[in-house]
Amino acid sequence: MTAPKHALTNEITSLKRSAEKRSSELRTADDLEKFRIEFLARKGGIAVLFDKLKTIPADQKPSLGKQLNELRVFVESLFETKRQEFGAEKKTTEKVLDITLPGRTVPIGTLHPITHTLNNIVTIFASMGFAVASGPEIEDDFHNFEALNFPPDHPARDMQDTFFISEKILLRTHTSPVQIRVMEHQEPPIRVIMPGRVYRNEAISARSLSQFHQVEGLYVDRNVTFSELKGTLVAFAKEFYGSDIKYKFRPSFFPFTEPSLEMDITCFICSGKGCPMCKKSGWLEVLGAGMVHPNVFRKIGYDPEMVTGFAFGMGIERTTVLRLGIPDLRMLLENDIKFLEQF
Repeated sequence: MTAPKHALTNEITSLKRSAEKRSSELRTADDLEKFRIEFLARKGGIAVLFDKLKTIPADQKPSLGKQLNELRVFVESLFETKRQEFGAEKKTTEKVLDITLPGRTVPIGTLHPITHTLNNIVTIFASMGFAVASGPEIEDDFHNFEALNFPPDHPARDMQDTFFISEKILLRTHTSPVQIRVMEHQEPPIRVIMPGRVYRNEAISARSLSQFHQVEGLYVDRNVTFSELKGTLVAFAKEFYGSDIKYKFRPSFFPFTEPSLEMDITCFICSGKGCPMCKKSGWLEVLGAGMVHPNVFRKIGYDPEMVTGFAFGMGIERTTVLRLGIPDLRMLLENDIKFLEQF
């Protein structure tokens, strides 16, 4: 008389039929992964049956263990067959590389208009023999004011609204302190430009910013003349703005230079006819300059009877908007990609 089948045998048979049916319904790689989890994973159906095998009487374990191993091999073969099928389908649907097509353009960044302007200015003055120097943006009162002929009670201090960190420490209001630092550590002759960021406590508007860039220049030697200053500025302006520009010099005032001047050029937006950019005057102010004041030389230990020199300075943002015809300084700092792509 044949021994009755153990209940586990029925479960093995049922799981085999279920795996066969499920494998015939697989359509995607996601379906295949669900099939693997359902039957072959550590907590899948086959693993559950193997756990039940532990409770079976010892005399029945060999037979049922063999059936379970056969089931596992069978289900694994179903899984592998489908996996290969899906792999072949994926290969046939992959796009073929056409090497005759033109290459894709890789987008790259460009220099910001301010950086481009600054680089141009540095390149022009470097060709004239000027070296480049830099200094700290957090300055002390001596280098930012006192050594530049701004005594504590001097009304010229009111010309610049300053960000003070403490009574004697501040964010520099111009790059002129670098002139002092260079002269403190170097004997004439000195021919150097000083680009950098500066800070002033001003309301932000179309014509002013609280943080901006400047380039200042300094030339100190024996017998440096006012004519050399004017010649240097004219040579720069013609190289930077164009050889056909017209220019003029106006008397001005800066505490650290005497005499002082400002340089205007013909408005290249309207060719001198008058427009909103030049306030209908036909002229654009581009920089300030002058001969270094003797008091500045005395502060750093130079003898003003032995050496003379000139200094000049310009704002990079202002120079950029004048050169490119941009109506508002703030547009340079808004990071509008459509605006920046024009340059």
